[in-house]
Amino acid sequence: MKIKIAIPLAQGKLSVHFGHCEQFAVISIEDNKIVREEVLNPPEHTPGSYPNFLASQGVKEVIAGGIGGKAVDIFRANGITVHTGAQPKSLHELVEDYIQETLVTGANDCHGSTNC
Repeated sequence: MKIKIAIPLAQGKLSVHFGHCEQFAVISIEDNKIVREEVLNPPEHTPGSYPNFLASQGVKEVIAGGIGGKAVDIFRANGITVHTGAQPKSLHELVEDYIQETLVTGANDCHGSTNC
C-alpha cells in the first residue's frame, strides 16, 4: 500500500475545525510504514482552497475532526476519502491508528456549518 494522507493541525494536534487549521501534515505511507512527513502551510482560506491544495499535493485520504460539507464534496470529486469525527490526538497517534486500522471516527460536528 502506498498512499498520502493529510491531517489538519492546530498546535501540533488534529485541528477540531478543518478550516481553522494552522498547517497540514502530509504523510506518505508505504507498506504500512511512514516514509515521508511534511508539514505544509495552507494557502489563503477561501471556499475550496484547502481541498484543492491537498489534491494538488497527491493526497488520497484526509483525517479530520469537523469539516464543512462543501470541502467534503470537493474532496470526493477529487477521489479523496475523508475520515470525519477523528479524536484530537497527536499526529503520530492518528497516523498509527490509521495504519493499524483502529482509527476512531464519529459525528462530523461541522456538518452544514460554514465555520469549519
